[in-house]
Amino acid sequence: MTTETTIDTGTNELLCVIRDRVAVITLNRPEARNSLSDALTPALRTMIRSCGENPGVGALLITGAGEAFCAGGNVKGMGAHRDKAKLEMPLEDRIADLQERQRLLTGALVSVRKPTIAALPGPAVGAGLAIAMACDIRIAAQSAFVATGYARIALSGDYGIAWLLTRLVGTARARELMFTGDRVDAVRAEAIGLVNRVVPDDKLQTEAFALAKSLAEGPRLALRYMKDNLDEAVLFDFETARDHEAERLIRLTTTADHKEAVQAFIEKRKAVFTGK
Repeated sequence: MTTETTIDTGTNELLCVIRDRVAVITLNRPEARNSLSDALTPALRTMIRSCGENPGVGALLITGAGEAFCAGGNVKGMGAHRDKAKLEMPLEDRIADLQERQRLLTGALVSVRKPTIAALPGPAVGAGLAIAMACDIRIAAQSAFVATGYARIALSGDYGIAWLLTRLVGTARARELMFTGDRVDAVRAEAIGLVNRVVPDDKLQTEAFALAKSLAEGPRLALRYMKDNLDEAVLFDFETARDHEAERLIRLTTTADHKEAVQAFIEKRKAVFTGK
């Protein structure tokens, strides 16, 4: 039986429901291609943290309403409508402010120890692309595209986009995509490793949720340790990463979930995991 709980995000610009242990977080500014705003962004930061810490959530699925994932920052707000209060802040304070906002958004998303999936119904640009790349897995609709976009507005990038992009597609392609800001359609994005899957537009949400639900039903502790292992794979030397991997595996052999998985394998049935 499917259970669904609606979560109050504090704004209608961000929607969140928890269904079958999946937190479905929807950026809800379709009229602005779900670009970030002063209401949406802090709500998104809060939902990432709260869903990441919620024991009733096994996976996070982030998507966008309408025909876009997220168009990034509000470019119009960078012009004549720029926040005067922020412009009057000392440069050092403005830098510290952005660093903190980044830490609480893509930084928090990368730190979530549960599977995270981005479902792209359409464009993911700039900071929107960074949010998608901060997730573990990306599924794109056939009509979607991605772009860094920063060069087109004479900015260098934020929210960790260079770090994330380099680790997904390598140095050469990352430089090409950052320097040119060119659009990358879904098919090419899959070919170069920017997205994991491309599906028909009308099947995006169904397939993304099915994957998220499958992961949410999985062995929570094992998935958490897998994320730790995978994160360390690009940070540590082989020997250190290998030794940490061994430690985590031995710890997991003592868990109820491991014992249940082995018994389910013997009995040829689906395992039921409790996270213990």
